[in-house]
Amino acid sequence: MIAALRGLLHEKTPEYVIVDVGGVGYQVYLPLPAFYEIGELGDEVLLRIHTHVRDDTFQLYGFKDLPQQRLFEHLISVAGIGPKLAVTILSGMDTDFLIGAIVDADIARLSTIPGVGKKTAERMALELKEKVGDLTLMPFDSGPRGIRQDVLSALENLGYRPRDAGRALDKVEDPADQFETLLKQTLRVLAN
Repeated sequence: MIAALRGLLHEKTPEYVIVDVGGVGYQVYLPLPAFYEIGELGDEVLLRIHTHVRDDTFQLYGFKDLPQQRLFEHLISVAGIGPKLAVTILSGMDTDFLIGAIVDADIARLSTIPGVGKKTAERMALELKEKVGDLTLMPFDSGPRGIRQDVLSALENLGYRPRDAGRALDKVEDPADQFETLLKQTLRVLAN
């Protein structure tokens, strides 16, 4: 079983990358957050790998960090969620928001992810509530991380897609530690 790959980034698409490891190219499917963080062609990359083997397929799924990989593995344990839908779920919502929505059983928020209907959202919340709480690196309501979550939530309520809001927040050059200031800074980035 392949657990990690270190090599040169040979090809990069929003759906997958090809990592050249000693002359062998491995096709690795990624969620969008990992795609944006992976680097550029020719860069050396290190990916955590989930190897998915079935009778008719052998696919590699890559992640930049352990919490995202563990969340993927929890998601595919839910009936009706396969690896492709799990990647879509991880691409459709910030990891911390997703964990929070599962722990809070926020079916409405989970149902906004493409490919996730009400029944799938209910199964996710029911089956994963106890499993994913330990994946959160910091509590949602404490310090700068909590302010970041509040800003992302406010932007989502204003109609911005979670992925776009998260990218804009990451581009803020000198993040403030007060909600109003950080929200204004992020809105300026979104306006440009």
